[in-house]
Amino acid sequence: MTVDGFDLEHHGDLEVGAGLVDLAVNVRAGTPPPWLLDEISAGLTDLAAYPRQDAALAAIAARHQCAPEQILLTAGAAEAFVLIARAFRPKHPVVVHPQFTEPESALRSAGHLVDRVVLRPENGFVLEPGLVPADADLVVIGNPTNPTSVLHPADDLRELARPDRILVVDEAFMDAVPGEPESLVGAAIPGLVVIRSLTKTWGLAGLRIGYVIAAPGLVEQLAAVQPHWPVSTPALAAAIACSNERAMAESSQAALEIERQRAYLLAGLGTDGTTYGVPRGPFVLVRVEGAAAIREALRERGYAVRRGDTFPGLGPEWLRIAVRPESVTDGFLKVWRDVLG
Repeated sequence: MTVDGFDLEHHGDLEVGAGLVDLAVNVRAGTPPPWLLDEISAGLTDLAAYPRQDAALAAIAARHQCAPEQILLTAGAAEAFVLIARAFRPKHPVVVHPQFTEPESALRSAGHLVDRVVLRPENGFVLEPGLVPADADLVVIGNPTNPTSVLHPADDLRELARPDRILVVDEAFMDAVPGEPESLVGAAIPGLVVIRSLTKTWGLAGLRIGYVIAAPGLVEQLAAVQPHWPVSTPALAAAIACSNERAMAESSQAALEIERQRAYLLAGLGTDGTTYGVPRGPFVLVRVEGAAAIREALRERGYAVRRGDTFPGLGPEWLRIAVRPESVTDGFLKVWRDVLG
């Protein structure tokens, strides 16, 4: 789906190819870990039975200290956006850009007329709550936002809440931020829908597992338009395993490693590409002259990065680079400097 020149269905996986080092997809390197694969594999003996969600709902509810009735399991965060577009009938939906394009694509595919609020690089892609129209009855924003990597303060997001508004906050990358300081999970905000993913930190893009956290009434509305048995037995096993104390400890350590690796990448980039705002996610967004040619030259030398011109609010001079371990970053930076001359 192309709208106003932006390909809303272009994602980082399309940049990856045989023989390329992947800096285009925001999935943590070295995942899934062996212990998680063992947990998932153990459930393969139960494939003859229909999936039962009770244990997974209880595990996620315990992890977030909420009731199971506040959780809706989904086939990845992407399904959650489709359910939102089907379950709610907003008169004035607004998507805050630049951000992940799937929410707008899902809304448009469901027949909604979508308005955009575009944050500016000159302002560090910082959210200005007053930019969102007062009559917007559904607002979607990412935190931290893909592709800008900006983490919005929870207090600024709270300003977007209205009694007659659905506020959707995509926290797919929140577990990559140490301590998750700006998460709205558990916040007493009317109309709040928080979307979480297990794809990024645990390397489960191929398994499709995510979830929604919202008030029970909103969860019921979303569940009413969801197909039966949307989450497979192996995906349920992953949800349980990724919610226990061992997984939480590993996730917390991974967030600290990502923070260190991001700082290393930024230091290596130096002035070879301009960043805006304060990156807090497992990727950085850079603005560099001739980005399209640079991206192709990087591919020729074995590295895939994400083009930025498919995100509303950005143009052909933008690239998104995933955070990777220092050894991978060293190799990339050498090629990057060679390409830039």
